[in-house]
Amino acid sequence: MLIVVLIIQVASSLALLGLVLLHSGKGGGLSDMFGGGMGAAAAGSTVVEKNLDRITVLVAIVFAFSTLALALMLDE
Repeated sequence: MLIVVLIIQVASSLALLGLVLLHSGKGGGLSDMFGGGMGAAAAGSTVVEKNLDRITVLVAIVFAFSTLALALMLDE
């Protein structure tokens, strides 16, 4: 069981890293990469950006729960 949770932890951490890097900062990111040339004024308004936000939150929740599970397993 520990190995499975550890694999989930590593996979979710790498996915979270990639997803956070895809988010737009000041005038950059996924929206500008795919032609959303309005910059920061329209940040988060496209369907792609909203879906990216949802996926990032979901992966962050998986990461948090796997961290708690690892902490509880290693505490014993």
